[in-house]
Amino acid sequence: MLQTKPKLNYHSLTKILIATVVTLLLSAGGTYAQNRTINVDLNKEKGALNTQYKTCIGAGRAYEGLRADWQQQLAYVKQECDFKYIRMHGLLTDDMAVYHEDKNGNPEYNYQNIDALYDYLLSIKVKPFVELGFMPVQLASGSKTIFWWRGNVTPPKDYNKWAGLIKNMTEHFTERYGAEEVKTWYFEVWNEPNLDGFWAGSQEEYFKLYTYAAKAIKSVNKDYKVGGPATAGAAWIPETIAYCTKNNVPIDFASTHSYGVKQGFLDEFGNSGTVLSKDPTAVSGDIINSRKQIKESALPNLELHYTEWSSSYTPADPIHDSYHEAAYILEKIKQSGDAPNSMSYWVFTDIFEEAGPRFKPFHGGFGLLNTQGINKSAFHSYRLLNKLGNTELANSDTGSWATKDAKGGAQLLLWDFTNTHPGDAVNNQVYYAQNLPAKDKGTANILIKGLAKGMYKLEVYKVGYNANDPYTAYLQMGQPGNLTKDQVAKLKKISNGAAISSESIKVKADGTFTKQLPLRENDVYFLNLVKE
Repeated sequence: MLQTKPKLNYHSLTKILIATVVTLLLSAGGTYAQNRTINVDLNKEKGALNTQYKTCIGAGRAYEGLRADWQQQLAYVKQECDFKYIRMHGLLTDDMAVYHEDKNGNPEYNYQNIDALYDYLLSIKVKPFVELGFMPVQLASGSKTIFWWRGNVTPPKDYNKWAGLIKNMTEHFTERYGAEEVKTWYFEVWNEPNLDGFWAGSQEEYFKLYTYAAKAIKSVNKDYKVGGPATAGAAWIPETIAYCTKNNVPIDFASTHSYGVKQGFLDEFGNSGTVLSKDPTAVSGDIINSRKQIKESALPNLELHYTEWSSSYTPADPIHDSYHEAAYILEKIKQSGDAPNSMSYWVFTDIFEEAGPRFKPFHGGFGLLNTQGINKSAFHSYRLLNKLGNTELANSDTGSWATKDAKGGAQLLLWDFTNTHPGDAVNNQVYYAQNLPAKDKGTANILIKGLAKGMYKLEVYKVGYNANDPYTAYLQMGQPGNLTKDQVAKLKKISNGAAISSESIKVKADGTFTKQLPLRENDVYFLNLVKE
């Protein structure tokens, strides 16, 4: 059969031109916008939504928890994000006035400050994830300390006195709060003992510290939960499980930490440069591997708690303040799946003094909120996660969660995570400390099926560049060292999390809803369909 060559019209030429441009961009290593499709059906359920991400949140140290503004911020974060537990350093350091010895060397215990802190936590329905550390000075074997507030990191001079302190304190918690309450707590022994900065002893000495603490806790109540090793860099989990099983030492959970930068585990005073890892499985890969290690151990069903995680381990990294952090958080939680029992973000507030009190309102601190209580972009990730329904829907899109609630409503949380960091030649402290406009990533095409016929209220929320982005606004203000009342109010309004749109829509008998959203690098959207 004789074939004739088709004539090229305007539309054909346009398609050829677009294809040529795309090819050139790809060959040059560039990026271009892509359309993305998310199809979900309310009749196709995955199951109950896993909310491990709001099990626990971090805080700097116990003494900071006695501050009024710290407590006010925690109450606000609890209300908006609903974290169930909080973990912090410094419960046993001397500023909490827990341990003293009389002139004859006899231990004296005092829990007034811990009581004031824990009473407050429980009053707002936040439970303590108890980190046992650091060493009281009169119980310490040496003088080595960490941080501006000088937490002593040496082993105890007398392990029996260490066990006595832990037992007495556990008995006190039982008397004050009741055994049924304390059974719901977690007791974690020390913090990052695989780093010399945090533990002036060997792995063997840490296991000894752990053994004395764990047995002391279990001597009060065998149902109390104790675990560790609370290491940096996802370390020591197989060794800890092996030690405990071999020596009949109790362990109820494994804990460790991971951060998403390439080098180092400790930057005590925030002086080192960091580089965000280009590894797409940073953090989440550690978590999945830790679960694998547990499954292959003698205790395959042990709980796994990542009691610290974030993009960066230093309290002077502007990625924490940047809008990029919001999408990063969601990406890592989604990638981690069901591997962890909890991922405790480090931390909820910039009221945090490891390097001493900070001198700028945005200084790259770990917090979801800055010192003045301004919502960072990262805060909105947890706030929006808390708006999801209880039932997760089947969803092939890896950058979103789709849920439904008992009232017939539907929720969709979606994001683009694009690691725009230029690479090893530039530190985070340079790259993220500048205005970083987001590039176009095309369109998100959304189709939700299985809705009941009727009227719905559609609310759309957004986080991204210049959207709930107080850090960019702060840069545009000229980075004032001290914010005025008006500037604080302006930044709080910019990042108040209000819906960008709200409208009534009608779902027809076919039960479908469609929506197109323009997508940029590191945009986050939340769609809430409320049955009216």
